[in-house]
Amino acid sequence: MINIKTKKRRIKLLERLKKAKKALIGSQLAEEFGVSRQIIVQDIALLRAQGEKIVATSQGYIYKENLGLPTVKTSIACQHGDQEELRDELLTVVNYGGRIIDVKVEHPIYGELSGNLMISSIEDVDNFIENYEQNKASLLSELTAGVHLHTIEAVNKQVLTKIKEELKAKGYLLEE
Repeated sequence: MINIKTKKRRIKLLERLKKAKKALIGSQLAEEFGVSRQIIVQDIALLRAQGEKIVATSQGYIYKENLGLPTVKTSIACQHGDQEELRDELLTVVNYGGRIIDVKVEHPIYGELSGNLMISSIEDVDNFIENYEQNKASLLSELTAGVHLHTIEAVNKQVLTKIKEELKAKGYLLEE
């Protein structure tokens, strides 16, 4: 049976997420609510299981309706070799007005693996790279020799076309 304190915290957490205009970091939420980060992760998981549209990104948690304006989406296949190319690929998308929603790879055993990114600014790119370096984590694209898919979105098709042209010119875009 859930206690009243836990129930109230989850209600307040959901209210906080619905009001936030940018992603909220789990450790900061934990400090705000006086609980561990793991409790916040658990609360978020249970709220999502109840149907709440909370998106976990590399920048933190955000309520889906608060993601912003871009509305035109496409999927692109890319490949890069090293961390500098990774940074350049991400910056190319955001510098031309796009948002990188996710990254996906095809794994020979598990099928499609994906990770939410929600990268839409230079600051987001810098934070992603810093997080990658600090955690000494592996990128999903390392499982596939650098080949990966991104869902990207922008305000219109012209912006998406320009992003694809720039990625192609830099050698990152895979085409038939």
